[in-house]
Amino acid sequence: MTDLVTDEMVAAYARDGAVLVKGLWSGWVDVLRAGVARNMAEPSEYGAENLKPGEAGRFFDDYCNWQRIPEFERVIHESEVADVAARLMASPRVQLFHDHVLVKEPGTAKSTPWHQDGPYYFVEGRQTVSFWSPLDPVREASLRCVAGSHRWPREVLPTRWLSESAFYPDPDRYMQVPDPDAEDMTVLEWEMEPGDAVAFDFRTLHGARGNTTTARRRAFSLRLVGEDARVVDRPGRTSPPYPGHGMLAGQRLREDWFPVLRPATPANA
Repeated sequence: MTDLVTDEMVAAYARDGAVLVKGLWSGWVDVLRAGVARNMAEPSEYGAENLKPGEAGRFFDDYCNWQRIPEFERVIHESEVADVAARLMASPRVQLFHDHVLVKEPGTAKSTPWHQDGPYYFVEGRQTVSFWSPLDPVREASLRCVAGSHRWPREVLPTRWLSESAFYPDPDRYMQVPDPDAEDMTVLEWEMEPGDAVAFDFRTLHGARGNTTTARRRAFSLRLVGEDARVVDRPGRTSPPYPGHGMLAGQRLREDWFPVLRPATPANA
C-alpha cells in the first residue's frame, strides 16, 4: 500500500471531502507536461475554449483522452494513483472514469465556476475521487474546495461554464450555486508544487481562481470510482456524454470502457 497517504489524510478526506496529496505525480511531471502539449495540439471533439469574446487570456479544457494520449495512459497505469485512491475512498476496488486537462494561460482572469462534478456525471457513489494536479507552481491560481460540501443533502445545480445556463432542463431539482466566500463557508486552498494533487469527492463543491500571473497554469485531473459506484439516470445529456455506452441505472461502469485499475482481490488487500 502507498506511503503517500496517512491515516490522518484518510480521516480528513472523509470529513472534509478534500485533502492535499503531496508529490502524487512528482516523478511524472515531465511526462504529463508532454501529454498536455500533445492534447492541446490535437484536441478531441470535447476540447473547449472557455472565454467569451473580449475576455483576456486563454482557458482550455479537454477530457477523455487517455486512450489516445500515451503519456496519460502511462501515468494512469504505472503511477501509485490507484493505491492512493483506494486508501482515500476506503475501497479495495478502483476503476477509471476519465481524465481531464485544464489550462489557464497567463492573464486569464476568469475563474472556474463553483460546481460539484457529480451532477454532471452518469455515475455516483460514496466512494469517488478526483485528483487535480498542477504542472506548474501554484500560488494564486489554485483549486478551492468547500469543506464538508460532499455531505450536503441536495446536489448543486450544474451549469454550462461559457453560457452560465443550467445544464439540465429541470433546474428546480437542484440547490442554487452558493457563493462560499460571501456565505463564510470554510474554503480549503493550498499552495502547490508541480505533481502535488488535491484529492476531492465528486460531490465536493469546488472552483479555481483565475490566472492573473505571468506564468502558465497547466493542470491534469483524473477521476476514479470505487466499489459502490453505480450508473444513474440524469435528466439530459451528461458530461462527459459517452454516447452509446449501453449501461443501465444500477450497473457498474463497463470494464471494457472504464478499466479496473485495482481489483478487489485478496492479492490487493
